[in-house]
Amino acid sequence: MSRILFVLLFVGAGIHLSNAQNEITLEDLWLNYKFYERSVPGFNFMNDGSSYTRLEDGVIKKYSIQSGKFMEDIFAFKKAGKSDEADVSMSGYSFSADESKILVEYEREGIYRRSSKAFFYVWDGKNFMPLYDRKKVMHASFNPAGTQVAFVFENNLYVKDLASNKVTAITNDGAFNTIINGSADWVYEEEFGFTKAFQWSPDGKYIAYYKFDETDVKEFTMTIYKDEMYPEYQTFKYPKVGERNATVSIHVYDVDNNTQVQSDLPVDPELYTPRIKWAADKGLCVTMMNRHQNELTLNLVNPTTGSSTVILKEKNKYYIDITDNLTFLDGASSFLWTSEKDGFNHIYHYGLDGKLIKQITSGDWDIANFYGYDQDESELYYLSAEDGSTERYVYAIQLDGSNKRKLPQEKGWNTAQFSSTYDYYVLRHSTNSQPTTYEVFNRKGKSVRLIEDNARLNSLHESMDLQAPEIMTIKPSKGVELNAYVIKPADFDVNKEYPLFMYLYGGPGSQQVANRWGGQNYWWFQMLAQQGFIVACVDNRGTGGKGEEFKKMTYQQLGHYETIDQIDAAKYFGELDYIDANRIGIFGWSYGGYMSSLCLLKGNDVFKAAIAVAPVTSWKWYDSIYTERYMRTYAENESGYRDNSPVYFADQLKGNYLLVHGLADDNVHYQHTAEMTRALVNANKQFDTYVYPNKNHGIYGGPTRYHLFKKMTTFLNDKLMNDYSSVGE
Repeated sequence: MSRILFVLLFVGAGIHLSNAQNEITLEDLWLNYKFYERSVPGFNFMNDGSSYTRLEDGVIKKYSIQSGKFMEDIFAFKKAGKSDEADVSMSGYSFSADESKILVEYEREGIYRRSSKAFFYVWDGKNFMPLYDRKKVMHASFNPAGTQVAFVFENNLYVKDLASNKVTAITNDGAFNTIINGSADWVYEEEFGFTKAFQWSPDGKYIAYYKFDETDVKEFTMTIYKDEMYPEYQTFKYPKVGERNATVSIHVYDVDNNTQVQSDLPVDPELYTPRIKWAADKGLCVTMMNRHQNELTLNLVNPTTGSSTVILKEKNKYYIDITDNLTFLDGASSFLWTSEKDGFNHIYHYGLDGKLIKQITSGDWDIANFYGYDQDESELYYLSAEDGSTERYVYAIQLDGSNKRKLPQEKGWNTAQFSSTYDYYVLRHSTNSQPTTYEVFNRKGKSVRLIEDNARLNSLHESMDLQAPEIMTIKPSKGVELNAYVIKPADFDVNKEYPLFMYLYGGPGSQQVANRWGGQNYWWFQMLAQQGFIVACVDNRGTGGKGEEFKKMTYQQLGHYETIDQIDAAKYFGELDYIDANRIGIFGWSYGGYMSSLCLLKGNDVFKAAIAVAPVTSWKWYDSIYTERYMRTYAENESGYRDNSPVYFADQLKGNYLLVHGLADDNVHYQHTAEMTRALVNANKQFDTYVYPNKNHGIYGGPTRYHLFKKMTTFLNDKLMNDYSSVGE
């Protein structure tokens, strides 16, 4: 114990013991990035079936799949005769379908979470041509023949013919905060998960695109500070709960004839259009939903007339999650679809007339991801939780539901990326004590080669005196069974009492308790364990991997069951002989910050401290699509909003509260923390606040993460390790 206290004195002063071989420091975590995991950026299977490319130090390099031998540099700025661009970092690249041309992207500039703009060049092996003068554009994409590129510039959609260099404007009514063509608005980007809002048809004759009319959507403004006399103001359209959404229309442009039609689907701010996808020559499939997101239709649109036909309807008593699993087979004569309609997410085969041909998978487990259909072998590939909710494995199954098989893979968390021919796939594997490996397999499941093994990080981990997380099932209250993990100090002594630090997210369909590598958070948790904490994480009701009823039972009352579960879990751990029930803290970010705030307030006799980073403090201030999916509108469900929003329980604060937010958070606006601060002050409650100017929801850049985690670590040490007063005092 004396050694732990000695270390803490130095940590609190910002000094670290450099001669402690196994010690994890914040400097190594967030300044030196000593524990960062290597990935395989820009990985791409080539058409020849025997090679792949990846992006290394700004160069597209080609390797043999079989031997791993380097073959050639496919592209480098110097190779293109652009020595003046040699020091420019390439952001990404994409091949034309025949791989004769490459779209080279560099100087990417982020806009929101997923959206960005960048400079694009076209490289054909000899010539290096700017796509659109020297202007940054969005979503540059080859047509199937590789002869044209479509892109978005200043809210308008364009197409460039590469032979003639002619650029044609498909739209001309785009205007900031008014009309968007070919790119998603803020709320679609954030909640439906896409930014590129156009698609080439498989034959290259058409481009289907979204048009967002944001005219009547209310604006939100953030303040940006730049050491100038006056700050800048960033204003964007953000539809909040119950407010007007953008109206969305779907259009199809005929490339050869320079004509276009609008689909006959309704244009209504009370409807959503979360996906479009070409169904070969059968037309464009448009997914539409009602505002409550519990009724869905698949609509087949004729690209020449715009007329539509419904091919599938689905309803749910809660809500329907949107995925990218819709897959058309054999020239779009039928399609595959995933649904939770039997209580678990499974794969279904339908005809274009909407009639069910076959439910392909079934059982009390969820399909976690659908990878695709190998038409030559009549075989489907998918990821599932059928071997336990805390693990994932890749499976194959015949279209008729026969011959299901698990692909060769180790115990833990597995995901896959398949080549277009399904001859090869990259298997990504990790456990909660082993970082990710990337290994290529052939279609017979035989290992071809290891691309990345993270050997350095794995060796570092094995050399340190750390205890791996213990995954367990707990029953903190009657009839409730929850997944949890616990990290104990390496010198754990059952006869001692330790402070407990709980981490959570807890949002709908999420999962934190899993047998997978935990990234930077994992190392921070191990650092806290070195300092004498026991770290625990519990997946409450409402999280994923256990079927629809477990996930959707929080419908219309977000925060209610989740808080009960976390408080009961804290009590459960507090009853263990080696945990001090008077020293329990909790931390979360975003939805987790919402949860940690609620737990501290509603569980003020249990939790002594809480850290909330970028928290929602009332759902009425969050965006329309996410919140209404789970809560409906404030007018429809006022009690659900008020009964579970931290801002209404500020007067119940007894413990220590650290509230953190970025002022440039376009997702969970600083408004949430400002209102929470106001409520706490009005209730005469003391608390700590950290504000990060110009930082978004992720709060990163430069030394920012180090600064934040240093504060959080000091806070936990001060409130839970060095202060032995009881909860509520």
